[in-house]
Amino acid sequence: MIGKGKSISHTRASMSYGWDQEKDAEIVLKEFLHGDSPAEITKEFKMLQDQNYHCTKNTLSFVLSPTIEDGKRLDKNELHAITKRFIHEMKLGERQAIAFVHQDKEHKHIHLYVNRIDFKGVAYNDSFIGKRSQLAAEKTAEHMGLTTVKQVQFEKEFNLKEIRTEIKRRHDLTMKQFQPKSFDDYLKAMETNGVKVIPTINNQNKLQGFRFEFDGYNLKGSEVHRNMSLGNIGKQMSGIQGKILKNNNVSIKLAGKLVDLTPNLALKITKFIIKKAIDKGIGY
Repeated sequence: MIGKGKSISHTRASMSYGWDQEKDAEIVLKEFLHGDSPAEITKEFKMLQDQNYHCTKNTLSFVLSPTIEDGKRLDKNELHAITKRFIHEMKLGERQAIAFVHQDKEHKHIHLYVNRIDFKGVAYNDSFIGKRSQLAAEKTAEHMGLTTVKQVQFEKEFNLKEIRTEIKRRHDLTMKQFQPKSFDDYLKAMETNGVKVIPTINNQNKLQGFRFEFDGYNLKGSEVHRNMSLGNIGKQMSGIQGKILKNNNVSIKLAGKLVDLTPNLALKITKFIIKKAIDKGIGY
């Protein structure tokens, strides 16, 4: 579950959004309040807020977002318990509060509004409220047996590791199976093996690198593996089929268009190919 929080001054406008029936809003918590509309609730908030004229951002606005899977099984009573626990973790004490659940999208989430001014006219300290909201949501999720941000992050990192390994495996297979002799050949061969390779070309029409698209992920070559930078891919091929230009750049054909390699990259790959050829010659 993710928690976001901030102090706001536009209480009525923000609360009206939370009460928007088009979003299938349902009240899951109501503390020390009697009103049945944003205008009435705002007026009740204001009665306490008028006791502290120094505080302008006098309403606390929070959004609590369980994971999609957790959200599917949470009923009104459980959403109420989550909100109460979050208020406890934020140490908000006894304050006017109202919370709505939005179910207009697949991702169910709670909008919570709490009066920053308590019954004694004292303002709640909102220092680092964004970070504190995240931590309170994490503790609430742990207490309620919900998926935490740490668990989601771990799963994401685990999946990413698997994706990176699979892209690298298909890259190695492409080099061995097709032995591409140009970047254009490489793109086509990788697509045959199920990986879409997207060239990154800057405004000067120079090829800067590749991105790899596979199974919903889009990663830079360096994110996949250190050997999958543009230069290292070039070194793994037998040569670059291109035309030497007057400015010492190399022009190559890529997806039906001519693009340039930077002089440094072209020189680096050329030196490697020459060295490889010399080493083979010595071997004979």
